[in-house]
Amino acid sequence: MSLTDQLNDILRSLGGFGPEIWLSVAVCVLLVVELVLVRALALSNARPYLAGLSVLVVGVAGAWASWLPARGFLFMHLLFVDNQAIFIQQVVALAALAVILYEVATSPDRFGRVVKLPLEWYSILVAMTLGLFLMAMSVNLLSVYLSIELVSICSYLLTALTTDRKASEGGIKYLLFGSISSAVMLYGMSLLYGMTGTLDLTADVFGAQLAQQEIPVATVAILLTLAGLLFKLAGVPFHVWTPDAYEAAPVPVAAFFSIAPKAAAALVLMRVVTSLPIDSPTGGATTAAIQTPLAVLALAGILIGNLSALRQTDAKRLLAYSSIAHAGFLLVGVVAMSEAGFNAVLFYIGTYLFSTLTAFFLVDLLARSNGSDLTIRNFAGLGSQQPLLSIALTVVMIALTGLPPTVGFTAKLLSFSALYDAYQQTGDAWLLALFGLGLLNALIGLAYYLKIPFLLFFRPRPTDTEPYPNVALPKLAVWVAVGMAVPAIGLFLKPDLISRWLTNW
Repeated sequence: MSLTDQLNDILRSLGGFGPEIWLSVAVCVLLVVELVLVRALALSNARPYLAGLSVLVVGVAGAWASWLPARGFLFMHLLFVDNQAIFIQQVVALAALAVILYEVATSPDRFGRVVKLPLEWYSILVAMTLGLFLMAMSVNLLSVYLSIELVSICSYLLTALTTDRKASEGGIKYLLFGSISSAVMLYGMSLLYGMTGTLDLTADVFGAQLAQQEIPVATVAILLTLAGLLFKLAGVPFHVWTPDAYEAAPVPVAAFFSIAPKAAAALVLMRVVTSLPIDSPTGGATTAAIQTPLAVLALAGILIGNLSALRQTDAKRLLAYSSIAHAGFLLVGVVAMSEAGFNAVLFYIGTYLFSTLTAFFLVDLLARSNGSDLTIRNFAGLGSQQPLLSIALTVVMIALTGLPPTVGFTAKLLSFSALYDAYQQTGDAWLLALFGLGLLNALIGLAYYLKIPFLLFFRPRPTDTEPYPNVALPKLAVWVAVGMAVPAIGLFLKPDLISRWLTNW
């Protein structure tokens, strides 16, 4: 390709790169606003204005993405815009919008003071949103690596940005595990490049060359490459950072971590899997070679996440281990290696967006209402004092468990139906084990998901403790949290809304 053709391709690609340009400008504007208005003009409380600008940027960027007619490759096959990429970008934008709204609504604490989060918090969150937008479009190993690193660096900063010692400790652990996973991923990418001679996952030569490789060698290279994606998914064996980082980070940050990176990483994972050859005349590597290892990782994630959550005494750590289990459930659809399985993954992401964000917001509001921390035993007897929040949390916990009449049941039904179809075609015993044990884990999930609702409604406050203080919760935060619980039942009654959301783009 000549230099003129390259320049023309770059100019043409800018038409489909509008949201990313918008977010890039927004990051710079937020930093300049902080430096000029806050430091030079000594404005003491500019955070609401910065938050408003962030909400506007993220909301407009997300809406803009759905209106763009451009589809196809951008910047010489570095990025690819399709319905799935725009769907994931919409999920990320909605998550960022909800998190910023909740943070603005809950900025005054229960004594009426303003909680001082660093002003850089908003610019870093928008930068992380930009990285996730890029991840959703990445189809080249180079763009995949760079976008993951942008997301990772922002994640480390958001975790450790406050002055709390626990936040610093959680951020350091997050950084160490992230560095290891990035190094392993980069090594795997180098092996794939050596085998195929290209970094483009969509190139015909990529699959053709992998089909010529020995199955053990190609499988190891692919699994090493998936290390960074499993890290973002909080998938086994790169899940160890999750409970410490979630506990250390502010509630809005932990809520954002629970869905946005997972959504983008799941799409990239599906792109990597679909780049593998379906069959090989020479007996080389195919999609079947990676199916069993992924099934083992999915099963391990479900078991470790659920069993570890059973003994947690802190609500945020409980939800952190829950997210590890849900990373395993997300992999169930990928393991199916079919169109039905991939559609089930996207449906799961669309429903999990509402369930996990709402769970984090509601436990935080309930803890604020009784003037305590997020220790689970402190929720006892709160059901009568905060009935609306308690009922909403119960609905969300049932959705996370995967029971009707919530959309969590529909999401798991689609995923495991696709998995069972895959088992019937392949006869792989690991797929059957994942199917059986995965469904059995719904009972384990029921044991810890309903722990907090049980305390809310069926356990009185201990007599040796002081009465609950009369704390007025921010109305905007309450309506944001309760409003996001409505889709847990609404989407069960109308599941085609997510399908239309996905296909209409």
